[in-house]
Amino acid sequence: MSVTFEQVYQKAKQRLTEAGCESPAFDVIQLMDAVFHIGREQLTVRGKEEVPEKDVERFVHLVKRRAAGYPLQYLVGGWEFMGLPFQVGEGVLIPRADTEVLCEKALEFLTGKESPQVLDLCSGSGALAVSIAKFCPDAQVTALEKSTDAIEYLIQNARQNGVQVKVVEGDMLLPPPELGQFDVIVCNPPYIPSYELETLPTELSYEPAMALDGGGDGLVFYRSLLQNWLGLLKQGGLLAVEIGSEQGSSVRDLFCRHGLSEVKVYQDLAGLDRVVLGVFGCNEPMNTV
Repeated sequence: MSVTFEQVYQKAKQRLTEAGCESPAFDVIQLMDAVFHIGREQLTVRGKEEVPEKDVERFVHLVKRRAAGYPLQYLVGGWEFMGLPFQVGEGVLIPRADTEVLCEKALEFLTGKESPQVLDLCSGSGALAVSIAKFCPDAQVTALEKSTDAIEYLIQNARQNGVQVKVVEGDMLLPPPELGQFDVIVCNPPYIPSYELETLPTELSYEPAMALDGGGDGLVFYRSLLQNWLGLLKQGGLLAVEIGSEQGSSVRDLFCRHGLSEVKVYQDLAGLDRVVLGVFGCNEPMNTV
């Protein structure tokens, strides 16, 4: 039995609505674009056309998986960050719009600097590293990542966006290898307290736990960053990190205790604390914890 694109759209939207998806109409359009190459505008024009029978089964399968909570970004195989395309899939954290605040603040700091050196820790898909390399072409960008699965995506995304990024396999919880000195260090580390992982939405359960689990209080990676990696910053260099919405005060205090100056907390588009910045080399560190 033949069906039209409009009928497929309506049935799929109803299925996702009943499943409790937050944005069923948006999700269906994304899935239709991935399978049929039909976006919202094309649906208006081609809604009465019959759907090719060979594609229906695949589309229905994707809708079922989305209804079960499987991430939309994994289903379509990619997502945008800073207006750039990034390939994602199981084994790598999905880039999120909130992280763009961190990227923008780093780019602001880099403006006017000649051949700056940038280090991205816990790089994942390379969203930060690749975006900084793209929008600050003079920058020499190094990306450190522990997961071999994520590294594959990182390399693909750098290639897809036409930028050069030095990729280093390494663990941020260990002392740093010889990487040189940097004008900027950015980091979007795991920051969810371990005890909260089991209460997260279903979608997050499909993302790698190692990219989410920030230890007992969610601050383990920030402590390692400040204790082990701060020495890689040049005098006057910028340390910029993403944080959980309840961690602004705690991370700001850690920055101040380690001698960073001009420490500021910035909010995301929802008005929640999301980024902490500090400048290295202007203050003496206090007794740290």
